Amino acid sequence: MGDKGTSNHSGVTDFILVGFRVGPELHILLFLLFLLVYAMILLGNIGMMIIIMTDPRLNTPMYFFLGNLSFIDLFYSSVIAPKAMSNFWTESKSISFAGCVAQFFLFTLFIVAEGFLLAAMAYDRFIAICNPLLYSVHMSTRLCAQLVAGCYFCGCISSVLQTSMTFTLSFCASRAVDHFYCDTRPIQRLSCTNLSIHKIISFTLASIIILPTALVIVISYMYIVSTVLKIHSTEGRKKAFSTCSSHLGVVSVLYGAVFFMYLTPDRFPELSKLASLCYSLVTPMLNPLIYSLRNKDVKDALSKLLDKKKFSL
Repeated sequence: MGDKGTSNHSGVTDFILVGFRVGPELHILLFLLFLLVYAMILLGNIGMMIIIMTDPRLNTPMYFFLGNLSFIDLFYSSVIAPKAMSNFWTESKSISFAGCVAQFFLFTLFIVAEGFLLAAMAYDRFIAICNPLLYSVHMSTRLCAQLVAGCYFCGCISSVLQTSMTFTLSFCASRAVDHFYCDTRPIQRLSCTNLSIHKIISFTLASIIILPTALVIVISYMYIVSTVLKIHSTEGRKKAFSTCSSHLGVVSVLYGAVFFMYLTPDRFPELSKLASLCYSLVTPMLNPLIYSLRNKDVKDALSKLLDKKKFSL
């Protein structure tokens, strides 16, 4: 396989994932680091889903959303991590054109769905704190299912549009994707097509995704803070804020990494890779920890599950 592509994308049969530009002596260390992070992702998110499904006390809208968050984190990290780890052991580091398309499509679908899901979780907290007496009426099982389905639908539509725009470009430069997975900007750099219109459409699409979700989160928390400050008892304020702190931590990590990546100039690709690493692997690893360490219900359910295991043994 040569490094030069043809004048049309149909001539491209595979890409090369360059990954991190480090010496071969660090590949084993990076492989072990990725393996540790991915093992924690599997353990944490599968464990969280098991806890939520097996404990009747967690049969609430908040934990229904949290279970879907764990599923999304587990899935999109699994799209990235295995291939990234295998590339530390191979010389070619190639990925087929179809494999690159599939990786891009699935990752985009689930990362966009997570953004909308976090907005739905913020709305859930807003109803729980600002309208607690009507919480069960507003956040019905049907509405929760519709919100989650809407998150996946928006992710799917966005992914179809972004994937079709990206992989219908003409690739006539090097096939080496300067990243550890197939992402938009590194793939765009391989194209000899005029990207002006493409970038405008991509920016518009990203704005349509990020601005409404961020707006829902910000407005929800403005109302939440206003309501909590009206609570006279310190214990009541502490309890109200404790239900939101985990969600705020997850939102801060994800949105912080995404904004950092997209604000990083193209001339600093390694910084972009670090930001991508944060939201593609570090965030899915931290989410179960954030919710389990700061949530009394989850800790109680985990203790109950472990006690059952001990008793059965």
